[in-house]
Amino acid sequence: FLGSLCCRMAAWDLTVTVEDLGPDAPPIQISVTSELHIGGVILKLVEKTNLKKDWSDHALWWEQKQQWLLRTGWTLDKCGVHADARLVFTPQHKPLRLGLPNGVTLKMRACFSSSAFRTVMGICRVLNLRHPEELSLLRPVEEKKKKKDKDSSEELYDLTDVPLTAGALNNTSKKLLIHCCSARSHWSQWLNSSRSLMQQGIRENDKLWLRFKYYTFHDMDPKYDAVRLTQLYEQARWAILLEDIDCTEEEMMLFGALQYHIGKLSLSQDMVSSCQGMDDLESALKSLEVKMVGDSNSTDMLENMTAPELNDYLKIFRPKRLTLKGYKQYWCKFQDTSISYYKSSEDRYGEPIQQLNLKGCEVAPDVSVAGQKFCIRLLIPAPEGMNEIYLRCENEKQYSQWMAACKLASKGLMLLDSSYQNEVKNIQTFLAMQRSNSAAPAAQTDESINTHSLVSPRYHKKYKPKQLTPRILEAYQNVAQLSLTSAILKFLQIWQALPDFGISYFMVRFKGSRKDEVLGITNNRLIRIDLGIGDVVKTWRYNNMRQWNVNWDIRQVAIEFDGNINIAFTCVNADCKVVHEYIGGYIFMSTRSRQQSDTLNEELFHKLTGGHEAL
Repeated sequence: FLGSLCCRMAAWDLTVTVEDLGPDAPPIQISVTSELHIGGVILKLVEKTNLKKDWSDHALWWEQKQQWLLRTGWTLDKCGVHADARLVFTPQHKPLRLGLPNGVTLKMRACFSSSAFRTVMGICRVLNLRHPEELSLLRPVEEKKKKKDKDSSEELYDLTDVPLTAGALNNTSKKLLIHCCSARSHWSQWLNSSRSLMQQGIRENDKLWLRFKYYTFHDMDPKYDAVRLTQLYEQARWAILLEDIDCTEEEMMLFGALQYHIGKLSLSQDMVSSCQGMDDLESALKSLEVKMVGDSNSTDMLENMTAPELNDYLKIFRPKRLTLKGYKQYWCKFQDTSISYYKSSEDRYGEPIQQLNLKGCEVAPDVSVAGQKFCIRLLIPAPEGMNEIYLRCENEKQYSQWMAACKLASKGLMLLDSSYQNEVKNIQTFLAMQRSNSAAPAAQTDESINTHSLVSPRYHKKYKPKQLTPRILEAYQNVAQLSLTSAILKFLQIWQALPDFGISYFMVRFKGSRKDEVLGITNNRLIRIDLGIGDVVKTWRYNNMRQWNVNWDIRQVAIEFDGNINIAFTCVNADCKVVHEYIGGYIFMSTRSRQQSDTLNEELFHKLTGGHEAL
């Protein structure tokens, strides 16, 4: 014991590089004992530098272990630091080049010592971006510069002198963030939210992208969220232009028209002052707030009320059933979250041919307004996989009612739910925007339209610009009356209504399988997709999840659902921590409420997403 104590009390030299002395300055050696605490080490260093400055932001970085020594009360012995340690005394806040969705790159000071989650909170505080938990940082993909771009340099806005406080930007800086302009995004690797930037190899003046990671846009309000709306719009716009998400040709022309309209208005006014027509935005805002549904609050309230029904003749087609080779008309009744269908209306009081329970199903539109085709594609969970069924409606009104009912039922909501009528209205508005506007004056060709920035590459291969221009302008007639804020919200609302909205894809290998498959992660479910044909094989909803864990040794994610359903998989093209963080992150997002919109339970986020790195 005495020998051990003497050993700890014996003095030895610790070598520390002080960055503020310059790159050519030799490391400083200080005499320490193993019982000296980290605060004492810093005090000795500061005295030895003879520099009179504010050292409050500085801390010790342990190069070999890739970790910060932030607990100033801990001794060197408790930290495990010995004479062979290479320490660096460096600022915790450093300049970072931050690429935003709208193409602007900001140079600003960010925290390199806290978790990436907290660093994002600090960045969003400066940029006046509410709900930073929805965003994260990722490494950009390096693009090979074309010869004609060799002289082009990055447009950089330096905000390193901006204080790290909420809303510290001036009006000029704010205009950079709410200006809609060209940008090109490539998805790469998300940073680990539990670890600091330095621990993940990020160094001073490196470039990272700030992007929305979780598609759950909580408490969106144009009065406070001008920056948030614009950045979200730009991210959505590039997802469509780069074909990261599929849409129909009619939808693409409408997206192009909205972009054209937003671009024109952006040049003439600031979004901050564009608040006219706020009354028309309520429905769009409601639809933007994606949330975990099937919660008990609304269900309990509705239990004692009689739910309305939808009754009508629809045509039904089941591609995988040999007994039905085409569409066949049936009398259909929509009640609660199920569709029952009968041979005719006279049979509706007897037993149905079949009852389809839509809770947990996948719902997708199959619509052509020009071709008067209004179909609903349903993928309904079954023990052996997913049953595919098409419903064909006669007209827009019938389609809007049944589509809205199907979408709500898939989330466990009934027709009595307050969002039903709003959903019907949104679908009708969307269809009207795609309709040819023959009553409007003929759209004049505008040579200034850059169709390449308005529609995805596949349509440039299919059509010439002179063919695209009149189609975009025709769709523009249906949106030309919208204010700037209304147009952005409408764009986001239509983007959110796309079947593939909000799905993040990962290549995985399921336990017991010999082939790679695709796992889609959304705000409320996991989707198993056949890589060969792209079909949904199975879905699992979070509200049926009992527990999930990761075996970090073999990098395998295991999940248990109600009904003794267990799945396990390893990730092929990403670290399993990324998948673990997505699932836990979405469950965390579902715990937020309007009453607590300004408070963020950071401890719960790390508990759900951190795994073995939970703080």
